[in-house]
Amino acid sequence: MKTVIAGLLWISAAGAQERLPGTAPLVYEGDAAASMVDGIHAFLSQASARPATGTRDRERLARIIGAVDRRVAAGAPRIDAAVGETGEVSAAAGYRVYAVRWAVFDDLTAEGLLLQPVGAPTARIVAIPDADQTPEAVAAGWGRRLAESGCQVLIPTLIDRADKWSGVPGAKMTNLPHREWIYRMAYETGRHIIGYEVQKVLSAVDWFAAENTTARARIGVAGDGEGGLIALYTAALDQRIEVALVSGYFHSQRDLWREPIYRDVWGIHDFDDATVAGMIAPRAVVVEASRVPEVNGPPAATPQRRGAAPGRLVTPAIAEVREEVSRVRPAGHVRLIGNGNAAAGSEEALAALLELLGARLRPAAGNAAKVTRDTEVRQHRQFDEMVDHTQAVIRASGEKRAALWAKADGSSGEAWRRSTQSMRETIWNDMIGRMPDPSVPANARSRQVYDEPKFRGYEVMLDVWPGVFAYGILLVPKDIQPGERRAVVVCQHGLEGRPKEVVDPRSDSAFYHRFGTRLAEEGYVVFAPQNPYIGEDRFRQIQRKGRPLRLSLFSFILGQHQRILEWLGGLEFVDAKRIGFYGLSYGGKTAVRVPPLLDGYALSICSADFNEWVWKNTSVDSRYSYLLTQEYDMIEFGLAETANYSDLANLMAPRPFMVERGHNDTVAPDEWVAYEYAKTARFYSKMGIPDRTAIEFFEGPHTIHGVGTFEFLRRFLGRGRE
Repeated sequence: MKTVIAGLLWISAAGAQERLPGTAPLVYEGDAAASMVDGIHAFLSQASARPATGTRDRERLARIIGAVDRRVAAGAPRIDAAVGETGEVSAAAGYRVYAVRWAVFDDLTAEGLLLQPVGAPTARIVAIPDADQTPEAVAAGWGRRLAESGCQVLIPTLIDRADKWSGVPGAKMTNLPHREWIYRMAYETGRHIIGYEVQKVLSAVDWFAAENTTARARIGVAGDGEGGLIALYTAALDQRIEVALVSGYFHSQRDLWREPIYRDVWGIHDFDDATVAGMIAPRAVVVEASRVPEVNGPPAATPQRRGAAPGRLVTPAIAEVREEVSRVRPAGHVRLIGNGNAAAGSEEALAALLELLGARLRPAAGNAAKVTRDTEVRQHRQFDEMVDHTQAVIRASGEKRAALWAKADGSSGEAWRRSTQSMRETIWNDMIGRMPDPSVPANARSRQVYDEPKFRGYEVMLDVWPGVFAYGILLVPKDIQPGERRAVVVCQHGLEGRPKEVVDPRSDSAFYHRFGTRLAEEGYVVFAPQNPYIGEDRFRQIQRKGRPLRLSLFSFILGQHQRILEWLGGLEFVDAKRIGFYGLSYGGKTAVRVPPLLDGYALSICSADFNEWVWKNTSVDSRYSYLLTQEYDMIEFGLAETANYSDLANLMAPRPFMVERGHNDTVAPDEWVAYEYAKTARFYSKMGIPDRTAIEFFEGPHTIHGVGTFEFLRRFLGRGRE
């Protein structure tokens, strides 16, 4: 609907208006950017408090935890022994201990200890340590009690929380826990360290099942801390597991965002602990409320090592554990033991596990087997294998993307638009996360902040969803004539930026160089929105809160821009068909995520950001990698096998798209930028519209250049003053 501006008084010689006609007065005081971030936080907190949907979709659970790769055929664990050795590392009454490895994928193995009973096993159990426990520690503790009771016990190694190998030697090391290092690169591929370790346990279950063809024994899993999480998910996915003992892990996920980032799972809100436990029914679950292996944060940052995401693990109140257990449906198959004060692996919990497996806990048989191994060498080997496997997936992702996009018809703009609609939906729904369309009236408010010789400027606030608003500064040229409609350029700031830096006529930012002001002086209507990537970890926590809900920062940015386009297009002096987008840095990220999905943008310019985005987020051998920085907000689940920057840019077609790139920009090397952009240039050429895309390289750093891009705007939006 058009906003009627009676008599266009705002451009008369009578002087400036305090607000834009057709809007209410903006009386807001305070920091609009901070309030915007707070509003999104409140929205997410409220959404997180809603109960899970209670879905029982095992395939979907496996997909979101990244347990998606095909395992190799089951085989007996290989005893880790030198030539001429038996591989036995210790023995005790009734069982022997072997160091073993077993295949998971062609290029990934699991390693740990096998506690083999002397006679036929009474049960077969995968005993999963916490991430910072070694198999040897479990073998000397509660794992030993299972072996003494006649169980065959396989204890895998989990990736730990140290930071020794997290980094690019010779370039930069970090304090990312090993689990976060792998999580970040795996997440981009649609994998996850949780899924990898679930697969290791499942491969052990494969072997147990094969063993059961000759000597039947019931199969169980048991875990402590991180191992408890793995045990719970594994049992939910595999019905061959008859009992799961979950210790040191079972609680509400409302505050998952406060935990270490390697527990973030896209859409896990639909699979809270009560729901996952319900998926195991009618098989049994024993929840042991024990002390959580507490984590006070990542390894301490130093000037040489930093970048890890914050996150802590604390023992939940017993009331929280009881409440979560009470929510399990169907009721009756979960047994709660303990009060949260004791260590995992109590006699009561182990006795319950074995009872449910048809065995019994025998009295302790004396001294435990003494196992001495070089656990660091094994941990390093497991870490390297998991990194190498993930990097192999990344290298193969380009072919998967190409095959996916080859299904679309690029013979014409209309055919392309029609045949890529499902991909747009996939990107928005499954990679970015889709919010409902703006659900409240815009209730536009404004107040004048600039009165320059050629334009006036107004702060503008628009409601989007309850408690969530859009905000920015609108520059309106003074020479617009009655009935005239001008082109608009939406000028987007970068990380930690504000609209004022883009449009303030009295400042010249080293990044923005008044490009919004300059465009207004050329006669364009300019709108500089506030995007919510401001406030350091405060805005990054939006990602942490959003991911479990299948939402991200750009879920909200897209909705804000829907409202902005709707409002701008309704202004009487705006040509709604000529609204362009021009963003720098994080605004460049916006340029390849928002205009391609919103038809209201007539063109898009990505400045100081375009590059080979998969490499940027996952490279383990480049100093440009985001793995080396605090930008843990950048990763998007499954992007590597769905859409790189060229694919997102191609969704603009047949609308124009441009890249602006300074040779000295340290975001990425020229070679990465040119390599990725070449795919877009080729695509536009094949479509027969090579003139609608361009790249400008210039001598300069991470900044707006405003030469070729301004000409691009003039060519495709028209000049500000026709």
